[in-house]
Amino acid sequence: MATKAGKMEKKRKAESGSKTKSAESGAKKARLDDASKKSAKPAQDEAEDDFESFSDSEDGGATLERSHKFDAKKAADKTNGQAFERASGETSRESHAKQKKLAADRKAAKPLADEVQRSKKIWERLRRKSHVPKEERQKLVEELFTIITGRMKDFVLKHDAVRAVQTAIKYSTPEQRRMIAQELKGTYAQLAESRYAKFLIGKLMVAGDKETRDFIIPEFYGKVKKLINHPEASWILDDIYRQVASKEQKAILLREWYGPSFSLKEMTKDAEPTADLKEILAKEPSKRGPIMKSLGDMINSLVQKNMTGFTMLHDAMLQNFLCMEPGSQEFKEFFELVKGDEAGDLLKNLAFTPSGARLVCLLFAYGTPKDRKVFLKTYKETFLMMSGDQYAHTVILTAYDVIDDTKMVAKAIFPELLGEDAESRTMNTVAAANNTDARKTVLYLTQGLSKSLFPSKTAFDYEVLEEIREIRKTTSKKDDDLRQKELLEAFSPQLLEAIAAAPADFTATPFGCQFVADILLFGIGDKQPALEALAEIAKGNPVHEPSEDDLAPSSVHISQTAFGARMLKSLIQGGKYDKETGKVVPVDPPLNFSNILYPAIKDHILTWATTSSSFVVVGLLESADFEHADSLRRTLKKNKAALQKASKEETAAQKAAKEAAAAESKPAKGGKAKKDKGERPVGNMGSKLLLEKL
Repeated sequence: MATKAGKMEKKRKAESGSKTKSAESGAKKARLDDASKKSAKPAQDEAEDDFESFSDSEDGGATLERSHKFDAKKAADKTNGQAFERASGETSRESHAKQKKLAADRKAAKPLADEVQRSKKIWERLRRKSHVPKEERQKLVEELFTIITGRMKDFVLKHDAVRAVQTAIKYSTPEQRRMIAQELKGTYAQLAESRYAKFLIGKLMVAGDKETRDFIIPEFYGKVKKLINHPEASWILDDIYRQVASKEQKAILLREWYGPSFSLKEMTKDAEPTADLKEILAKEPSKRGPIMKSLGDMINSLVQKNMTGFTMLHDAMLQNFLCMEPGSQEFKEFFELVKGDEAGDLLKNLAFTPSGARLVCLLFAYGTPKDRKVFLKTYKETFLMMSGDQYAHTVILTAYDVIDDTKMVAKAIFPELLGEDAESRTMNTVAAANNTDARKTVLYLTQGLSKSLFPSKTAFDYEVLEEIREIRKTTSKKDDDLRQKELLEAFSPQLLEAIAAAPADFTATPFGCQFVADILLFGIGDKQPALEALAEIAKGNPVHEPSEDDLAPSSVHISQTAFGARMLKSLIQGGKYDKETGKVVPVDPPLNFSNILYPAIKDHILTWATTSSSFVVVGLLESADFEHADSLRRTLKKNKAALQKASKEETAAQKAAKEAAAAESKPAKGGKAKKDKGERPVGNMGSKLLLEKL
């Protein structure tokens, strides 16, 4: 019987160990954003949370000097030295009951057992927020603070008790949060190593104020090398570095990668610390060897452990790479380190942080054709996700810019960005057209570094691409214009097909209209189906209002949106306006869109000429290849009175602008009224131009 009980005990321990490993795995993926939610899980999610399955003797892997020390002898005395042993003839039910009672007796013998139990009861009540009135919640929080105050170190290392502390932080006042933080002062580096207490640090970082963060973060100074290699502490350290640390604090933490001498703050009080390795080596070139070795060893250690998701690691790798001479032995070894990660996790993780994305772009730019092929292969099945990321999309644009084998690029990237079949291509292209980052991976081949695509020259992607374009002058052989043309030839037909399949979806948004105009003007391939599809959706009465008999209200007509009318006029002109020459530069071959559009809108041309789409009609008359100019002039002359009326009446847009200006001119409390900018022109300006042309 004793043997059977022993087997049961082993089985229970194995199951408990499995749960602990699962908890460790989940903890490694935790972030500060999630930490603020840990103490307030929905009741239904935790209704079956079994505190008994966790040993109270476990402290989550960290050790603190506690206010109450556990005395094994006293505990044995309290339980009369009991040890579980199954008696002869005892049933399984009786054995389990006896075992459970013994476990309860042992737990009761622990220091602060009653206080921990009370705090857990309060937490059980507080976590069900919707079931607790505000007044009762305040009383419960006050009671919880009376229990934990002065005993914080005993509570924070336990799986169950630390949740009570996190709940206290959630409902506490700023003063109470600072009190908790102060009581734990001096222990945060140790708490970060605990699988339970590290979430408390995250909670304090999110809920605490700047004063609290400013005395917690310095506790990690001098311990970065140890903590970044710790399975629990590494994640919370990187979260702090990425999300809450100030610029100065980040620099101090990152400098520790450069060697033991940087573990102390080696700067005067007036000097600002810098983690720019080039700047550091410029001041002390004699330290280059030890610094580069220390930095390389730490990078290699994390890469070999597959701990490649840290922003701090990516920043360190970029600093390391920027201080290497292209073509040197250490430069080549760095490439081998990156390519040596067979799973590809390193490159994939790098692409989604600013330093990592810039590093990957530099690797593409400096790499050999073989290196670039390896990098492209690594990102297989990741390009679609990368295209919509604020940093990772820059890697795709760099691949366009530096890889000479355009067939390889087209085969590797385009099917993933758009999809394999017609339906997915249409859906993905519409989504890309309306995403501020993903649209760049398509329109970059037609616009390059144009202002319409990159409004700010100080933006991350613009600056990186400028840097890459300078490097490719010596690392890429193919002519830049030829490379762009070959990629566009491979890409355009699929885009034109998508526009023809869903013109209404594209033209429903400003970004979509701009996308359509750019692809139709500068794409390469058969554009006729797409142009005809646009003309088709322009049919019908532009100002039609849905009646009660309509099953569903109609969408706004393409001509009645400013961006839709602007797109149509741009396609009619057949080119983009050049500010330097003051003229529209037509594309070759010409689109001839005016002759495709006019038959579709002919029946309602007067409505077009007297509403917000009047400039589209102006564009038709100005188009050199418009074949129906005489017919259009005759129609407009017959309805000259309507044009004159429209040219004098205030439009809805002008009325809205007038009301907005009046609201702005009203003085705010204690302020002065804004000056009126003068009389604004009234009437449809497009209709006025048409009258002049008649």
